[in-house]
Amino acid sequence: MPLVHDTARCFMPYPEVPVPHAPTGPLAGLTFGVKDLFDVAGYPTGGGQPFVLAMSGIKTRHAATVQKLLDAGARFVGKTITDELAFSMNGQNAHFGNPVNGAAPDRITGGSSSGSAAAVSNHLCDFALGTDTGGSVRAPANHCGLVGIRPTHGRVSLEGALDLAPSLDTCGWFTRDVPTFARVADVLLGEDTTPLPERVRLLLPTEAWALLAPEVQQALAGARARIEAALGASTPVAVVQDSFEAMYWNYRWLQGREAWQTDGPLIERYQPPLGPGVKQRFEWSRQVTDEQVLAGQAFRTSFRAVMAGLLGRDGVLLMPTMPDVAPLISADDAGLEDYRNKAIQMLCIGGLTGFPQLSLPLATRDGAPLGISLMGPPGSDRGLVRLAERIVAAA
Repeated sequence: MPLVHDTARCFMPYPEVPVPHAPTGPLAGLTFGVKDLFDVAGYPTGGGQPFVLAMSGIKTRHAATVQKLLDAGARFVGKTITDELAFSMNGQNAHFGNPVNGAAPDRITGGSSSGSAAAVSNHLCDFALGTDTGGSVRAPANHCGLVGIRPTHGRVSLEGALDLAPSLDTCGWFTRDVPTFARVADVLLGEDTTPLPERVRLLLPTEAWALLAPEVQQALAGARARIEAALGASTPVAVVQDSFEAMYWNYRWLQGREAWQTDGPLIERYQPPLGPGVKQRFEWSRQVTDEQVLAGQAFRTSFRAVMAGLLGRDGVLLMPTMPDVAPLISADDAGLEDYRNKAIQMLCIGGLTGFPQLSLPLATRDGAPLGISLMGPPGSDRGLVRLAERIVAAA
């Protein structure tokens, strides 16, 4: 994609290299962007960090998921900016800039899949690959008015992509509409290992909804009603073990330890300049103790078992994607960090369980998009997309 057309400042300014794709296939006619964590032959992989970019070299083969999309006929148009080392949720990169939110230009895109969400929301491609560790697809989908998924952990290949926290990392993608999302899902997901039945049990996690301010709950009321009209009435349930604070810390200990194991050697050896927030998170991650990691692992095992029992093979959680619409670009660092920490409390349900979560752009507040999510049992990813198709068809 010629840089002159990158009105959203969402693509990395790499020299353009031809990337062949199949002339026919289920994704023929669609264009896609690739978060700069995934290898694309002929390009470096920068991970949003200049030292990583400097050491990358030009890749000679595509990441497995990129290859699958090209083989299905999709046309690659560029590598998209990621938040630095994928360890942020703001959509701001101190080295490569801040992509523009196509649905709300005065607000952040969310991250770390910021460039991918910006490219799709600004109609610069039909879909784009992202990754989601702690919310890096779900947050930008919410903020930019897009369909986005955090798949079942391990469902979509991350071979040939940079890690952040491997036991939490997933590969997701964005589209502007459900039909296009379903086309990509057919290629990347295949058939489910846990097929959802025609009639699902729609469950309302009361503690997650209670995190929302009254005005946000009101903004989502119409979307809730629309989903219930299509799928059936929801039943309130409790999902939180102990407290959201306990979930938050157990999640952060696991993510922090793995993030330091992944990027700590680079940081210690080269001491690269790190952007605001990212630097502080790595400093914190370095200090996570073995005892905290063991506690996090035990908590995750227990929580997964509880959630698996609650959902069974036919339960689907109906929950908010994020605490609110995207913060304004003018928000200060302290305000953004506060929003991020509130968001993690909600997002860590998906991270700790590894269950699939699909965010749908069905609401707005203050003129900005607001997402609502479906979360199903592990292996029910394609079934969640079918539910989204039913919701759209019933409108």
